[in-house]
Amino acid sequence: MLLSKEKERSASTFDFASYHTLDEIYNWLDTLVANHPGLVSKIQIGESYEKRPLYVLKFSTGGSNRPAIWLDTGIHSREWVTQATGVWTANKLAEEYGRDPSITAILDSMDIFFEIVTNPDGYAFTHSSNRMWRKTRSINAGSSCIGVDPNRNWDAGFGGPGSSGSPCSETYRGPYAHSESEVKSIVDFILGHGNVKALISIHSYSQMLMFPYGYKSEPAPDFQELNELAEKAVNDLAAVYGTKYTYGSIVDTIYVASGTTVDWAYENGVKYSYTFELRDTGRYGFLLPSSQIIPTATETWPALLDIMLHVQQHPY
Repeated sequence: MLLSKEKERSASTFDFASYHTLDEIYNWLDTLVANHPGLVSKIQIGESYEKRPLYVLKFSTGGSNRPAIWLDTGIHSREWVTQATGVWTANKLAEEYGRDPSITAILDSMDIFFEIVTNPDGYAFTHSSNRMWRKTRSINAGSSCIGVDPNRNWDAGFGGPGSSGSPCSETYRGPYAHSESEVKSIVDFILGHGNVKALISIHSYSQMLMFPYGYKSEPAPDFQELNELAEKAVNDLAAVYGTKYTYGSIVDTIYVASGTTVDWAYENGVKYSYTFELRDTGRYGFLLPSSQIIPTATETWPALLDIMLHVQQHPY
């Protein structure tokens, strides 16, 4: 009894307007589960290179192997507003179920899986040593340079343009596709689940909402539907505080990028595959002030809801 009261208290005192360490976020995951035991559970899908657990929150109202939505934040460790937005969003999902009709409809028929710290080794390193660290922390044979870009490590156009073969590069793709346990764990989970209908991978910064492809210029077969949904989402995001997003395919909106999460998901049957680039457009970049966490999360919420509700209403 004492423990759960303590957990409850810490949930109400957790500061969503601050950046938190890995341990603080991992402790908060347990608090969220303790406060919403009928809705939220924590699963471990693997471990990082440095043997940290890879935790995923599962939001479910029952049923077995329901169609699912996958969300991840923090795959690039220096993009701190993403992990912070992830925490806020996970809390919102838990708090709004049974109150907000959209979230209630979604969770009455689908499960949501949410990995908030997708690159825990990198995230810990941004707190201890180098705030601007992007990659994993794996050792590269024959090089003194550390780490792989986990958003160039997926088996979708792997090794193509928009990734690097040099271990010292920020976009080093790794020795082979899915070499990074942080990536392979998600691949194994999604393929093992077999019923994931949407994947939303959240990055910063640039204020963009994008979908496949990143590694080739041909339009995705579902281009029109993905593009129309992206347009609706960015319009609803802008309606909150006037924050302007661009949208479109990755290759047309930002640059050629091979081996990305969303291209892999799309090529493995996940039709609704999107990536966000949150605030800002460069004034602060990765060093976004903590005063912008809650505004960023708040404006992103309706865009996420648009996508999730569309997925729920368009089963395939």
